[in-house]
Amino acid sequence: MKPTRIVVAGWGQITQPRHQAHDLKDPLGLMAEAARRSSDQTGSRSLLKHLDGIMVVRPLSRHYPDPAAQLAQALGASPRFRHVSGIGGNSPQTLINQAAGMIAGRELDSVLIAGAEAYVPREPKGPRAQNALFQGIPGDYSGDDLVGFTGLENRLGMEQPLHGFPLFETALWAASGLALKPYLQNIGRMWSAFSRTAASHPYAWTREVKPPETIISPGPDNRPVAFPYTKFMTSYVTVDQGAAVILMSEEAARRYLPRDRARVYFLGGGYAEDRQRFMVQKSDFTVSPPLKAAVAKALERACTVLEAVDCFDLYSCFPCAVFIAKKMIGISDDDPRPLTLTGGLGFFGGPGSNYNLHAVATLAEQIEAGKFTKGMVTALGWFMHKQAVGVYGSSPHGRDIGNDYHYDQADPLAGEEPVPIRDAFNGTGIIDTYTVIYAPDQAPSYGVIYGKTPDQERFVAKARDDSDLFAWLMEKNRIGQPVQVRFNASAKVNLAVR
Repeated sequence: MKPTRIVVAGWGQITQPRHQAHDLKDPLGLMAEAARRSSDQTGSRSLLKHLDGIMVVRPLSRHYPDPAAQLAQALGASPRFRHVSGIGGNSPQTLINQAAGMIAGRELDSVLIAGAEAYVPREPKGPRAQNALFQGIPGDYSGDDLVGFTGLENRLGMEQPLHGFPLFETALWAASGLALKPYLQNIGRMWSAFSRTAASHPYAWTREVKPPETIISPGPDNRPVAFPYTKFMTSYVTVDQGAAVILMSEEAARRYLPRDRARVYFLGGGYAEDRQRFMVQKSDFTVSPPLKAAVAKALERACTVLEAVDCFDLYSCFPCAVFIAKKMIGISDDDPRPLTLTGGLGFFGGPGSNYNLHAVATLAEQIEAGKFTKGMVTALGWFMHKQAVGVYGSSPHGRDIGNDYHYDQADPLAGEEPVPIRDAFNGTGIIDTYTVIYAPDQAPSYGVIYGKTPDQERFVAKARDDSDLFAWLMEKNRIGQPVQVRFNASAKVNLAVR
């Protein structure tokens, strides 16, 4: 039997500006509008009523009892398959991989994947930005994908993505061999280029080109948040954005799409998870084994090679995510291919788990327009834990992709076993990585150091109320240097001292 080709038949995006005061939509409303736009883009609004499947990226800004069923009702659809993702930025691409497999396996013929967030606080006492990410997840949520840190790390003040990703960045800084200023300038140049891309994207949240020095220099509008990051180096979470993509078999696409319209194909995807799930378990903070594995799977399944890819949209919640993706994929610093098509989560916007769906919609539009012939998107969940990759193009191949998703779910793990952990440590350890968390008044609040004991076990220690230690950590890169640690039994935490 001839393999079923997967067509990206429609895509739609919507941004609800911060200044908008009337006709405001909640996440479900934004999803519905993005879905209608994706259907209109095929030339057939009636398509929505005939969908076989609806998949929803779980909203984080608002709770819905059954968002897939509620979206179906809003669209007047009666799909025989509905599904809601877990939590994580990998979710959109993971859903696409699943939907494509179901279509290739002839379980479904057409699937809508949609997601949206409405984070902008329209009330004066809305949630603070740094606490807003999971405001829509109920207290009785049972999925363990809400957990990003271990209890040990939580006791040390590690709770948000903003606390964890700087640990990768400090390790990358050490590996670069550069002094702090030149390293930050590299970040500034890359992030400034991302801001230029966002400035030309019609659905970007921010449309202002930021010079490199503005991005890396602390100031009243760009406070330091977690060393070595300023606010402009981080994701812009509190946005109102939605996106939708419709996948179809090529046979179904012939019924709905104009004959002369250029086709966009999903060529192949990959998914993998790190055996070293949590930051405290990681042996190397400069790599992502699951991303390397997911990319290799996607390229092989798409019947292509890296050199044939015209463009990328690398998940860009923080600069370190892009640097590590380049390293794992094999993209050199002088590679002329674009690394983002949207401007990334810091400038385009980082709507909960749904950013990647905007990247896919943007890539599909640009492939249809003839700007690119083949592109790759990456999507990550938590701290390089879950990695999903998709390859899209203007021409199909003859390989059957029906079982790829099932293979990945059956055997997702990549990388080494977790490092052994010592909860309580007294003595001299060697620093592996660290960060310093700032208070809103721009003063250092506390530091967190990840290191190894003489027995090569992982310890994590907190630095608090010690301006000399804070200054020492931020003056030069201290990875590989010794630090004194004392266990505080009453607080059940290790404390770093000088």
